[in-house]
Amino acid sequence: MKVFYNQTTEEVLEDLNSSVNGLSSTQAKENQEKYGKNKLIEGKKKSVLQIFLEQFKDFLVIILIIAAAVSGFLGDWESTIVIVAVIVVNAILGTVQTVKAEQSLDSLKSLSAPAAKVLRDGTLVSLPSEEVTVGDIVCLEAGDLIPADGRLIENASLKVNESALTGESVSVEKSLNLIQGDVPLGDQSNMAFSGSFVTYGRGSFVVTNTGMNTEVGKIAQLLKNTSEKRTPLQVNLDQFGQKLSILILVICAILFVINILQGGQVIDAFLFAVALAVAAIPEALSSIVTIVLSFGTQKMVKENAIVRKLQAVEGLGSVSVICSDKTGTLTQNKMTVEHYYINGKTIPADEININDPYQAKLLDFSILCNDSSNEGGTEIGDPTETALINLGTKLDMPAAVVRMSCPRIDEIPFDSDRKLMSTAHEIDGKYTMIIKGAVDVLSKRIDYIQKDGQLIPYTEEEAKELASVNEGFSRNGLRVLAFGYKVLDEPRPLTVEEENHFTFLGLVSMMDPPREESMDAVSQCIQAGIKPVMITGDHKITASAIAKRIGILKEDGEACEGAEIENLSDEELRDFVENISVYARVSPEHKIRIVSAWQEKGNIVAMTGDGVNDAPALKQADIGIAMGITGSEVAKDAAAMVLVDDNFATIVKAVENGRNVYRNIKNAIKFLLSGNFAAILTVLFASLATLPVPFAPVHLLFINLLTDSLPAIALGLEPHSKDVMEQPPRPKNESILTKDFLKKIGIGGVSIGATTIIAFLMGLSVGGAATGTTMAFGTLCMGRLFHGFNCKSDRPLLFTRRFWNNKSLLGAFVIGFVLINGVLLIPGLHSVFKVVELALPQLAAIWLLAFANLPIIQLIQLVSWKMQKRHNTVSLT
Repeated sequence: MKVFYNQTTEEVLEDLNSSVNGLSSTQAKENQEKYGKNKLIEGKKKSVLQIFLEQFKDFLVIILIIAAAVSGFLGDWESTIVIVAVIVVNAILGTVQTVKAEQSLDSLKSLSAPAAKVLRDGTLVSLPSEEVTVGDIVCLEAGDLIPADGRLIENASLKVNESALTGESVSVEKSLNLIQGDVPLGDQSNMAFSGSFVTYGRGSFVVTNTGMNTEVGKIAQLLKNTSEKRTPLQVNLDQFGQKLSILILVICAILFVINILQGGQVIDAFLFAVALAVAAIPEALSSIVTIVLSFGTQKMVKENAIVRKLQAVEGLGSVSVICSDKTGTLTQNKMTVEHYYINGKTIPADEININDPYQAKLLDFSILCNDSSNEGGTEIGDPTETALINLGTKLDMPAAVVRMSCPRIDEIPFDSDRKLMSTAHEIDGKYTMIIKGAVDVLSKRIDYIQKDGQLIPYTEEEAKELASVNEGFSRNGLRVLAFGYKVLDEPRPLTVEEENHFTFLGLVSMMDPPREESMDAVSQCIQAGIKPVMITGDHKITASAIAKRIGILKEDGEACEGAEIENLSDEELRDFVENISVYARVSPEHKIRIVSAWQEKGNIVAMTGDGVNDAPALKQADIGIAMGITGSEVAKDAAAMVLVDDNFATIVKAVENGRNVYRNIKNAIKFLLSGNFAAILTVLFASLATLPVPFAPVHLLFINLLTDSLPAIALGLEPHSKDVMEQPPRPKNESILTKDFLKKIGIGGVSIGATTIIAFLMGLSVGGAATGTTMAFGTLCMGRLFHGFNCKSDRPLLFTRRFWNNKSLLGAFVIGFVLINGVLLIPGLHSVFKVVELALPQLAAIWLLAFANLPIIQLIQLVSWKMQKRHNTVSLT
């Protein structure tokens, strides 16, 4: 593809077979057929049915489908119906969430201007933007949205806001000058780009690229080519499901063989093995995880974060690197006055005193020599100019009042070649000319300087001091405007020749400042073991200054420009990113490569952004986070989460929320598996001891539906705590079934299993198989209910307030306790649930044995916790 910014306007027009008068209708039609319509092509979307069917890909779900089919084949329709119902409900929940979140590229299309002013057959006409084609001459003025990419051929003080493409908040001053070499998009000042808009001046350009060949189109293509990443929880649950299912199937096969060797019927042994498999596999797990994540999203909405992709809730808890855009994310996306330099002194903005006549004069003159306005909160004009009038409003000097007292009589508009703007006003009865512009330009037109309350000649020494102050501001990433004035003898039209022999008044430094909460949020990220990285299209000096202020950048060597990584291989980039905290002047492709490099190093990467240029990287990241207020719709569509308040600090809350959600899901899994393990141990013991089967299939179904699901969901809703942010992010490849986690499941399972076996043996000794089965069923159910409180934390909580702080768990315990005792005590339910009537001593034994699991596990947790504390103390010393 040709690089048009390296060519003169004449060469570009010749290459495109166009002229300053535009295309003829015939040429336009030919070009439209050749290059296609000026619109973005949307990829094929998944149907609702496809999304629904994708919910069944999970390995655990496949095992359950097989179990349901086998159960149905063997006549156990109760199990089949329950399993199918659980699977379908879970698939519906997942489908609804995904369909809500699915978005197309419609928002990218909305960036195309609805109409464009084009020269056709030598006449200026208004056309729908999709009819604009290569070679067309498009005319621009303030407020216009640019419909295509092109080379400027006319420029009258044209300024264009390209923040959606580059991330740079300040409007770009355009020129017609030829640009040599290869430069990033943000420095292609002689080009116009689709999706940006004109903030000042007027001009025209010849269209060089349309549709998918524009810079916006390239981003759209990147979006289509970038695959979404699965969250750690999705990967872990798949691995967990596979390992668990294989383990359970092996155990069931062993029990089946034992039953056959003991003389049992093949069909009965197989049916029981299937029933045990159904009981042991936590089929409600997928639904429980979905419900817990859904509640997590509701909590995050209250904290100003909207989650579009459910799994992202937990994924945030695994994040180890946050790659953040600067403009509008870490900063306010609003140019603000930082300092005055006047009378030889630098004055911070919050110390400006309008009772000082010189400071008041600089404020007035900065408002008068200014084309911007702010009416009813709507800012119109260049951001640097709106910063000046906003300062006036803050200091109770509204622009309208100042301008009414000293109306503008004449002006010389800003010109990118002169880098100056001049206006004339009658001030205190004198015809006064005010000038503002770049320091290096205005300093050459000064005769006098106001210093220490006196008007003194502008000497070489004064010039050096002024240059030094300007350099200091620039090193800190500040934009600087110089102001001067002179009194004219008589009213007369202003000319460029008049722009000399001024009295220097002062400098005004400005920047897009960091958000107040950014510094604290960055500090919390670092404390939580998360590396914050700034990636921006802005200049390196500006980006570094902001990064230093908020704590992202410690050393200057940790900052680089996109051009420095252009020629690095992927392997070299992986080594390079470790020591870089700030990337400036980067393209969308650079952002994707940086995110990918961190991912290849084993990190879970979150990417924040608001512009169109951020969208591909948002999609590439494990967790894409878009800004809700300043963010483009394209960025929101590509992101997994949207910040309603555009507040970087909200990300820290979201990470904390994600870590708590993951911990709660693990606690729910620990509860489910320890209970299932207890059931397996009881059956295994009965089989090896050649005792009757301790549970009927209906018992296992009752446990699965009621005493399993409700407490597990309640554990998933355990109140959050801040201590999760004192730990580093968990490793990307860490399995749910760690050695320590399996040990805790084993301890819980052995405790519940032992008490269940004791109850079973007691029942067998006093009333036979039916009584033994009933007591085993009651003890297992109630033991699991009490064990729910053990699963709240790895620490002992029995005598703390936190033991009672989960109202959902208390409610689940009460419901479960009432239901199981209803089954045991109401005669009409005995035949339905295959239980027999028990005497009061037998019921008391069930209650005591079930309760015993609470103090036993709490005591084990206390010993383990104290040993861990002692180990940590020894390690520190």
